[in-house]
Amino acid sequence: MFTLPRNVWLLTLILALAMSAGAMMVLIGGVLGAQLASNASLSTMPVALMIVGTAVGVVPVTRTMGKVGRKPVFVGVALLACASALLASLSVYWMNFPLFLGASFILGIAVSGFQQIRFAAMESVDFERAPKAASTVLLGGLAAAVLGPEMVTLGSNFTSTPFVGSFLLMAMLCGMCAILFSFMQETHIRPTIPINHKVDISSVLSNPMFIIAVSASVVGYALMSFIMTATPVHMHVNEYHSLEQAKWVIQSHILAMYLPSLFSGWLISKLGVFRVIALGLVIFMITIMVASQGNHLANYWVALILLGIGWNFLFLGGTVLLPQTHNEQQKFRVQSINEFAVFSAQGVAALGAGAMLFQFGWKGLMLISVSIIVAHAVLLIWQTYRRKHVNHQHTKVESNQ
Repeated sequence: MFTLPRNVWLLTLILALAMSAGAMMVLIGGVLGAQLASNASLSTMPVALMIVGTAVGVVPVTRTMGKVGRKPVFVGVALLACASALLASLSVYWMNFPLFLGASFILGIAVSGFQQIRFAAMESVDFERAPKAASTVLLGGLAAAVLGPEMVTLGSNFTSTPFVGSFLLMAMLCGMCAILFSFMQETHIRPTIPINHKVDISSVLSNPMFIIAVSASVVGYALMSFIMTATPVHMHVNEYHSLEQAKWVIQSHILAMYLPSLFSGWLISKLGVFRVIALGLVIFMITIMVASQGNHLANYWVALILLGIGWNFLFLGGTVLLPQTHNEQQKFRVQSINEFAVFSAQGVAALGAGAMLFQFGWKGLMLISVSIIVAHAVLLIWQTYRRKHVNHQHTKVESNQ
């Protein structure tokens, strides 16, 4: 791990600061939504709009990186995140829910740029070390798990209006990211053909490996977001757990999202990426079982830890598998399609989490989650069969030649 270049470690540090902003919004977005919105079912809309902003921003951000390079875009999105945090602090001070939603959406656009950090890390090393670079940079989320929620409680004491200071601290963190990005070494991402040249990716879209890679990331992120977004709202608003308890659960969850990166890259090399993805689904199912057993703090804590581990296996598995499905000319189009699919699904999940929670209750939310897991398991089995069939056909053709 320590043989990785300086660029990977710098990106790991930046990811720790950048993802702290997202962790802060996850913790207090729903709580503030419940306080500011006229309808309780809209409580998760701030978090949902952050994710919708990510889905909307990912294609233009990725394409712009393909034209001008990653570094200038990274600096730009960090400054955009800083501006969104300042806008959020004003919206909380004025108790203006629509303005808070706008700030959340803008933050999401910035997050779409931060999500490209893992690809920049993979581009900083050779192909063999790409899984190690991806898992290493995700370790930055460990610091974000502690730093983000702590900034919420620390900043809430800075001003007379709760949470205004929290967003001012968020602005400071994002400003630091912009400074650190300026020291980043640009990665080799230039396309080998003119940017306006049309690249045929139809074969990629029908490739079973591409479908497995994208679906793993989509389901991992969407289901994680669906349950995670609803948890602090359900705990604090419905079950009357304290904000400190909700913070502890979310902190533990985010730690569990990134801590497996210490060994998940090694696990992929030993078990194979397909088995690790399947293991992630199994862990998700255990998550639902634990979360359905009661409303004690321990249930939420254990369930959210398992949810984070399952996300790591699915998302890292999809991230490692995706570059194996396309060539250099197809890279940016394929990456933008993958990111748009992932964050669109996550946005729908987060937006629906509040409505589903207040409409069907916590157990209803768990039943919906089970149906998603089962549907994805069926898809994985089908595409694995297709992949083996396609490989068999290729082997047959080569032997005949």
